Amino acid sequence: MSAPDFASLAVMVADDEPDIRLGLRRLLEILGITDVREAGGGLEALEDLRQRPADIVLTDLMMPGMTGAELLEAVKRRWPETVVVLLTGFGTVQTAVQCLQGGAAHFLTKPFDNAEITGLLRRLGAQVLARRSAAGAPRRDVAIIAEDERTQAVFALVERVAPSNVPVLIEGESGSGKEVVAQAIHTRSAVAEKSFQAVNCAALSETLLESELFGHVKGAFTGADKSHAGLFAQAEGGTVFLDEVASMSAGFQGKLLRVLQEKVVRPVGGGGDVPVDFRLVAATNRDLEEKIAAGEFREDLFYRLAVVRIPIPPLRQRPADILPLALSFAASIAEVWGQAGELEAERAVPEISDAALRALQEHPWPGNVRELENVIQRAMIVCCGPRILPFHLGIGVGEEQASELEAAGVSAGAPGPDLSDTSYTDAKRDALERFQREFVQRALENSAGNVSRAAATCGMTRAALQKIMRQLKIDRTDFEQA
Repeated sequence: MSAPDFASLAVMVADDEPDIRLGLRRLLEILGITDVREAGGGLEALEDLRQRPADIVLTDLMMPGMTGAELLEAVKRRWPETVVVLLTGFGTVQTAVQCLQGGAAHFLTKPFDNAEITGLLRRLGAQVLARRSAAGAPRRDVAIIAEDERTQAVFALVERVAPSNVPVLIEGESGSGKEVVAQAIHTRSAVAEKSFQAVNCAALSETLLESELFGHVKGAFTGADKSHAGLFAQAEGGTVFLDEVASMSAGFQGKLLRVLQEKVVRPVGGGGDVPVDFRLVAATNRDLEEKIAAGEFREDLFYRLAVVRIPIPPLRQRPADILPLALSFAASIAEVWGQAGELEAERAVPEISDAALRALQEHPWPGNVRELENVIQRAMIVCCGPRILPFHLGIGVGEEQASELEAAGVSAGAPGPDLSDTSYTDAKRDALERFQREFVQRALENSAGNVSRAAATCGMTRAALQKIMRQLKIDRTDFEQA
């Protein structure tokens, strides 16, 4: 398979060290990426991205003004498809976990290994190109995974409400799949062949949100060098999905209410109304009735939005969905990597071991389905064999979570320990334990949990290996073939 052509990729490099930016630029240019912009800080990078988004953002973690973690949050809120890689010389395992759960694709420590960075960028760039290609293909029906009876009830309601034109309010925690439900409503509606327009209301300021939804005329504000039709007009009889409607200001709520009542919009800077035709689906991760009681949300707007309410249970309340979702994510990731030539066919979709499945089912999933997708993607990066094992997942709590992430850190790019407040003796002990854990886990993985064979490959007795396993609380059954 020929190497992907990265000439169309746009990359932002944010770091307060000019030498680091220059080095990364040269590595990117070696790969054929010529659209490389630089920023000396997070705020500068965000301002540049607002003018022209990037496919990939490489950002230092510790920068003045806005940290890399804050830039990550801002980027994923406004451009969720943008790939973000965190770079740092001061990271801790806990920081890595937080950033990965926040949507970072990878976490690398300084000083960099050039081969590791170029390999990572090749893979991430190929994924971006494959996703872009898939986005240009004809829209397919939204895949519905509803093994749990709670989810089945949700989609039974979707099937009933989709053919009508009534407004729908989808309620659920962040990451629970509200946009998937919105798309399912659209693809099952009478306007399925028309446009599906989506916007996250919390990601834009009030002025930008008004321009995004209502449009603006040329000269309406600085930078408005041409007129722009808003999403309500662009829908042209299709569906408009407003996510996180609870974040709208009181003033904007009044403007939206008028649009829903009269089906007209007034573009920013315009002097007249423009008729619009759309089907509205809204979503919220907040209790709007509580906000009404607190005087923070208009009651009349609530009843306009919530003609039909669809509550989505969090992932922790629908455990039967976890395995099929995980398998679906693994297959989708493998398909993208396979299109890019990044995975061999025979190991494209690793099996999820029974022990890994138990770990998935016992995890509380505060980030819901979005967190599960990130976990599976990380596991597939780390997994070198045919099966995903518990330590590939990088989930857990406290020291156990840190140890498992570091055990996989060689492949995952996780940072090393924070030694700022650690004595030499403690640091040496911790480093030895991390080495032992990774060494033993890899040996057990290769031997499918056979302790005698693992001990032989490690050059130690069975008793010695079992002693280390007891000390580290490693269970051989986690590595057995299912």
